[in-house]
Amino acid sequence: MKLLPITWRLYLFLPLLIAAAFSSFIYCEHVGYTSRLFNTLMALGALYGLLHAPKRVIPVAGFWIGLLWCYWIGFSFEFYNLKWAIWPIAFGFGIVYALFYGVMGLTHNPLFRALILFGLTFIWPMDFNWMQPELIFVESYLGFEKWQFLLILIAIASSAYFSGFKKLLPALILPIVWQTPYSPPPMPPLKVKLITTDTPQDLKWEPSEQLRLTRENLTYIQEAAESGYDLIVLPEAAFALYMNRHPKLTARLQQLSYKIPILTGTLYNDNGLHYNVTYLFQNGTATMAKKTVLVPFGEYIPLPGFLREWINQAVFDGASDFLTADKPTDFTIKGIKFRNAICYEATREELYTPEVRYMIATSNNGWFTPSIEPTLQKLLIRFYARKNHTIVFHSANGGGSGIVY
Repeated sequence: MKLLPITWRLYLFLPLLIAAAFSSFIYCEHVGYTSRLFNTLMALGALYGLLHAPKRVIPVAGFWIGLLWCYWIGFSFEFYNLKWAIWPIAFGFGIVYALFYGVMGLTHNPLFRALILFGLTFIWPMDFNWMQPELIFVESYLGFEKWQFLLILIAIASSAYFSGFKKLLPALILPIVWQTPYSPPPMPPLKVKLITTDTPQDLKWEPSEQLRLTRENLTYIQEAAESGYDLIVLPEAAFALYMNRHPKLTARLQQLSYKIPILTGTLYNDNGLHYNVTYLFQNGTATMAKKTVLVPFGEYIPLPGFLREWINQAVFDGASDFLTADKPTDFTIKGIKFRNAICYEATREELYTPEVRYMIATSNNGWFTPSIEPTLQKLLIRFYARKNHTIVFHSANGGGSGIVY
C-alpha cells in the first residue's frame, strides 16, 4: 500500500493533532473526566504546534479548532425549519477560525506568532467571545490570566532559539505562572434550590405544552417552599410566554412569593418590542431585569442594517432583534445582593464587576442539545468566576446547572 508523501501526511494530520490537543479539555470535561496534568500537557502541546508548525498548517488547524469548539451553533436553526443549514453554519465557523488563527501563518517566527496569538485574545469575531485561547488552562496547573498566558507563549516560542536539551530552558518560566489555589468568596447564608429541566426546544413553545409546563414550574416552587429553601431559581424562559400578558399567572407567583422568593426566566413585550427578562417575585412584589448583552445571531444580528433586516425576514419570519437594558440588574434577596445574568451574559466579563460577589445565571441550552455547548458554557463561567472571585448559581434547561466557582 503506497503511503501519502510525508508533506501531505503532515498537512493532513498535524492540524488535526493540534486542534485535538487544543480542544481536549472541553471533551474530557464533557464526559466527566478532568485531569489537570493531562490538560496542562495538551494545552502546552497545542500551543507549541501553533507557534512552531509550518505556515500552511496553521489555518487548517484553526479550521478544525473552530469546528471542534463551535460545531453546535447551527443546531438552533432546526427550530426555524432550516435543518439543512446546521452543517454549512458549522463549516462557516471553521472558515472564520481558519482566518482567525491563520493570521499566525503569515510569519515563521515563533515569537511573532506568540504576540499575534496574544493579540487575538482581545478580538471576538462577530462579537462572539466563546473562543478564548486562555480557556485551555482553566483546569490545568498553569494560570489563565492575560499576563500568565503571554509568559507561557513567550516560553514556548523561545524554545526555537535553543537546541538539544537546552530547548527545555524556557520551561523555567512556567513556575512563575503556576495556578495558585483558588479562594472563592464565602457562600451566602441562603439555601438555594436550582431547578434543572430538560424540556425539548421543539415542545417548549407549543401552546399545547404551556399549561403543563406552567403547572410543572408551580410544583417545583411549592416543593422548594415546603423543603425549607430560601430561594428557588428556574431556568431562562422557564415560563415560555410574555409574563406581562398573563396577569393571573403573575398574581399566582406573587402569592407564592410570600412563602419563598422566586427567580425565573421569561419574556416581556412592550408595544411590540421584545425583551429576554428575569422576574424576581419576593414578598408579593415582582421585579423585572432585562438582558443587557444579547447572543450574536441568536437574539440579534451583528451585521449592517440592510443585511440584518433581510436575515430577520428570511430566517426568523420577520421577527425583530431583542432589545436590551442599559446596565445589569442586581437583586437583593434576604439581604444578599446578586447580579442577574441571562445565559450568554454569564460568559461576558462586563457582567463581573468588583462589587459583585454572587451571580444568579439562568440558561436555556435546549437550543443546542445534545452537544458540548453546556460544557463549554460551564467552563467559560468558571473562567470568569475565578478571575473575578465570584460564585455563580446557574439554573439551566438542557444541562449546565450548578454552583460554579
